[in-house]
Amino acid sequence: MVTFLTTGIILGLSAGFAPGPILALVISETLNHDKRAGIRVALAPIITDLPIIVLTLFVLSKLSGFHTVLGIISFLGGCFILYLGFAGIRTRGMNVSLAKDKPRSLQKGIIVNLLSPHPYLFWFSVGGPLTVKAMQHSTVAAAAFICSFYVLLVGSKMVIAIAVGRSKSFLTDKTYIYTMRLLGTMLILLALLLFRDSLHLLGIV
Repeated sequence: MVTFLTTGIILGLSAGFAPGPILALVISETLNHDKRAGIRVALAPIITDLPIIVLTLFVLSKLSGFHTVLGIISFLGGCFILYLGFAGIRTRGMNVSLAKDKPRSLQKGIIVNLLSPHPYLFWFSVGGPLTVKAMQHSTVAAAAFICSFYVLLVGSKMVIAIAVGRSKSFLTDKTYIYTMRLLGTMLILLALLLFRDSLHLLGIV
């Protein structure tokens, strides 16, 4: 269970701090309105991702006996995580354009997250297979992975909303950049583990 808990923490932190549509909206809502608006955006994945998780687990459960397909999915997941890892290492900070509008922050966050390909890619290629693997150990292990992932995903975006509310220079600060580089390195290591699982499922090793 500790392995899946740790994996959820690493992935949650990386996804939470990584530049993307939701993070950009968290920042713009914070700067346009206040930190509470940014925090409301950060909560959007909790609402939008449940149907994605259920659908992904249903599909993967039907493929449980098809090791070749699962091996390919695991390989694609490794490629996705590897891409995110290198993106984190190359991070130079973020710039967000602002536009004054009404603070419908939660609704905006839900729409942006539903239209973003990241949740679908993550849960089909990475999160879903890891959850299925955790369930083979125990339901508690699967719950630990999902809960740790979302606590850190949402929590890290809330931290960013609070930090940006206090200082607009946070996104170009060395602390943020070095944190992203560290998380990027950890993601690359995790990608290598996914590649290893892929090779086992494909019967190569």
